[in-house]
Amino acid sequence: MRLAFMGTPEFSVPCLQALLSAGHEITAVYTQPPRGSGRGLKLTKSPVHGYAEAHGLQVRTPARLKEPAEQETFRALYLDAAVVIAYGLILPVPILQAPRHGCFNVHASLLPRWRGAAPIQRAIMAGDAHTGVTIMQMDAGLDTGPILDAAQEPIHADDTSGALHNRLSQLGARLMVGALDQLSAGRLVARPQPDTGVTTAAKIGKDEGRIGWRRPARELDRHIRGLTPAPGAWLTAAQNGRDVRIRVLRAQPVQDTGPAGTVLDGQLTIACGEGALRIMELQREGRAPSDTAAFLRGFALPAGTHLE
Repeated sequence: MRLAFMGTPEFSVPCLQALLSAGHEITAVYTQPPRGSGRGLKLTKSPVHGYAEAHGLQVRTPARLKEPAEQETFRALYLDAAVVIAYGLILPVPILQAPRHGCFNVHASLLPRWRGAAPIQRAIMAGDAHTGVTIMQMDAGLDTGPILDAAQEPIHADDTSGALHNRLSQLGARLMVGALDQLSAGRLVARPQPDTGVTTAAKIGKDEGRIGWRRPARELDRHIRGLTPAPGAWLTAAQNGRDVRIRVLRAQPVQDTGPAGTVLDGQLTIACGEGALRIMELQREGRAPSDTAAFLRGFALPAGTHLE
């Protein structure tokens, strides 16, 4: 089929790779413009941009798609369909309607659960037993279009959002290729999303990573795993008269008690509102990750220390 691909982060790359391997014609790849990163704010191309260029594909990086000229350029591609996965721009109605079959989206949840920006993180943080991928016909709403296909994926007890992200990325790629096969064979059937079970996966807030010790330990474990590797869960502790932010990368709920936020032993077990959390891996600002024993050799947090 004659396609445009619209995606930006690493999550999108396996889908683009799968579409090329399946023999589809990718007439253009749309991705977010290069962004400044690092201390020097050096302009860096998105993962999709880099992959597309390496494979000789035409890349377009419009900042917006609302201008009539940009929409006409898209319309002039004469597409069978557009495949959209974590693109990062809202598609105006003229863009949605330009391809012959419309625009198909890979969404990392079982819609209508977790519509929105952070479905992988929210599923882990909420304690869901499973999630999945939905192939959706896009409409003008926020992840409200008809469902074309879906597949379930279990959430394991030790899953981080990074681990789940990788599995869902591969699952979405396979599912999209299958949906396009069904479309070309005339067997793809759309069904409306149910009215019940709708939840919203709001974007992760700037301060949402802070660990609140009054919450139950099992809930905090999910909080940490849901925010790992990014944007990260963190605590603050005092050293030399100043507060230091420390990322918590891995922890384990344990049966112990004490005032919430109190370090209970030399293994960095911290009392929570219910139970306790034993910290297994941490990272100071500007330092490499380390296990708890190595961390405590350079940053004292003895039993009895109280964390905010």
